[in-house]
Amino acid sequence: MAQLNITLNEEEILHLMQTDRTDAFKKILETSLNQFLKAESKEQLNAERYERTEVRTDSRNGSYTRTLTTRLGTITLAVPRHRNIPFKSMVFDNYSTSEAALITAMAEMVVNGVATRKVGKVMETLCGRSFSKSSVSETCKELDKSVLEFKNKPLTVDYPFVCLDATYFSVRENHKVISKSLYIAYATNAKGVRDIIGFHVYPAETKVYWTEFLAWLKSKGLKGVKMFTSDAHEGIRHAMNNIFPEVPWQRCQFHFLKNIVDQVPKSYQKGISSELTGMFNSITIEEARKKRDRIINDYNDIAEKAMECLDKGFESAMTVMLLPEELRVTFRTSNHLERLNKEIKRRSKAIGIFPNVESLTRLMGAVMLERNEVLQQRVHPLFFAPTYTKLLSIEDELKKAAEEQRGMLVA
Repeated sequence: MAQLNITLNEEEILHLMQTDRTDAFKKILETSLNQFLKAESKEQLNAERYERTEVRTDSRNGSYTRTLTTRLGTITLAVPRHRNIPFKSMVFDNYSTSEAALITAMAEMVVNGVATRKVGKVMETLCGRSFSKSSVSETCKELDKSVLEFKNKPLTVDYPFVCLDATYFSVRENHKVISKSLYIAYATNAKGVRDIIGFHVYPAETKVYWTEFLAWLKSKGLKGVKMFTSDAHEGIRHAMNNIFPEVPWQRCQFHFLKNIVDQVPKSYQKGISSELTGMFNSITIEEARKKRDRIINDYNDIAEKAMECLDKGFESAMTVMLLPEELRVTFRTSNHLERLNKEIKRRSKAIGIFPNVESLTRLMGAVMLERNEVLQQRVHPLFFAPTYTKLLSIEDELKKAAEEQRGMLVA
């Protein structure tokens, strides 16, 4: 990693801060990034300017200017040139894909007449310039290419754990604002590394669309699945049964707990929530069943519907007990996917109502692409080879659980 020493003109910055703070921060950013480019050049060459050393790998060949659009406006960078080996910079490699998506989505709103005058002003504040329809179109084409490539990437390794969920966004269609559902598949591969393996926008959450989504994932190469985790949406359960009939379902314990607690009088909610958590944390399924029976016995007279929910959904919420103990906490909920949903919802607030489905796919796809790059760079996997070997040794038990669940679904 290049070491960065930033040198700024104090008097100039203080003067700017007194007149226009946006310009001051833009100047600081521009100076900092130019210093960073120089540091990267030094690191790649293994030499300072005019320095002659045995480890020097190449020589400098001047520089060229390149503009970069940021939230503070457009800045100008002096990008170093190397004579033989091309200069590479993290400044451009890591330039926020999702920010570019946000800008183009907002620009689309302006040029299509969907947004208000205020949004147009926000555009100029974010970008430092206005956008023509042709420039927006070209930017969108480049971004769409990256997002589409990420969305349709072949799945070439096994993914033993797959988490599914959908979240909703407002989209303008045929002069009306309607709700669209973004389906997401968030998986963990055989090496314990998480990966966003697929997403798609559908009109709603239904059996037909969930079946189509899972069939699409399978056509991309999804294999080696040992367990699905999701909420209890009927469409997801139906699709799993049709496309991956030998894979058991883990009902998200967080959603299951909420389903139960919401049907309990408020004065008892804290107590039963604590008892349910204790049940989920049981070491064996036998211990968990005893705690379930005790909870039902204690609360049945004051929350009959909640106890019916607990009794009916217990087994599917405890499928995770079949796994090696070190995997149970990690894969018993879809909380990691919920956190991703919250992040993409946060990013979408700047848009509000998307002008079309393409804009929604572009921005949310870019956010997930950015997030996935972070996931792939994590040093510590969720599990290691010995644990995965344990998982493979219980395949027959997992298939038996899936068969039992299919029977209950049909009944």
